[in-house]
Amino acid sequence: MNTDLISLDGTPASALAFGTMQFGGRANAAQSAAMYDACRTAGITHFDTAWVYTDGASEEILGQLIRDERDSLLIATKVAYIGGAGPENIRRQLDQSRTRLGQDMVDILYLHRYDEEMDLRETLACLAELRAAGQFRYLGLSNFAAWQVMKAIQIGQEFDLRPAILQPMYSLIKRQAEVEILPMCADQDIAVAPYSPLGGGMLTGKYAADPTDGGSRGRLDEDPRYRERYGQRWMLDSASALSGLAAELGVAPASLAVAWAAGYGQRVTPIISARTLAQLRPSLAALDIEMTPALYDRISALSPRPAPATDRLEEQA
Repeated sequence: MNTDLISLDGTPASALAFGTMQFGGRANAAQSAAMYDACRTAGITHFDTAWVYTDGASEEILGQLIRDERDSLLIATKVAYIGGAGPENIRRQLDQSRTRLGQDMVDILYLHRYDEEMDLRETLACLAELRAAGQFRYLGLSNFAAWQVMKAIQIGQEFDLRPAILQPMYSLIKRQAEVEILPMCADQDIAVAPYSPLGGGMLTGKYAADPTDGGSRGRLDEDPRYRERYGQRWMLDSASALSGLAAELGVAPASLAVAWAAGYGQRVTPIISARTLAQLRPSLAALDIEMTPALYDRISALSPRPAPATDRLEEQA
């Protein structure tokens, strides 16, 4: 089984992906274009958006930027974060996404989250029809638990439809995916595009001290959801330790954080993102870091490793 992701002209997926959640929101059109150009210069071919991002502006801006080189790129979008995973909603949102992007099809179509109220068989039957109609090439799943992915694999066999890529949250301070999700993907030959490898910005080191002017340092100051997600003291301690290691090595903490996330496995492609070109550059610099086993272990030791998925920990050697 070979499920390596390639673009329409056969270009392989890049080592990093770029997430365009900020396009048309915190990043205006000019800032978005500058970041896109920097990503392309760095060799990034994989761009990620969603129907729900910035009321559609993200897809519209990305669609304009990719027009001259579409066939060399992997373009991913997502449906059913809101409105449920019923066929009517999926079709409507994908139609709108394709219109915004200016494309007949997308390479990767994600179910943005698992819908407990919807029969997964009906959802997958609809997606199989859309793929057969040429509206997308690869099925992706986002924010799915391991058992939900395996359920999709089992039911999808009825429609010759198999998830090709999974998008979980994963960073040095959010390592739960190591318990079941990442091993499952390796076993099932599913690519992984983890989001938030910088831990909402905490792993850049910019939250080490309070701003002297009382202003915002980023989403952890602005968004209550992010403050709750990354609000534990040990996370700040881990970020501080990463900054110390980065200073020792003469690199940016963000570069180490992204390179570490990518270092989990060969088919792990972290999704980097930013609001400005200056903010993006340290993440792009992760491509230049040699993540040796020794360095990977040093970074891993800076945060708690999640417990294995067993209740017999005392019996393990």
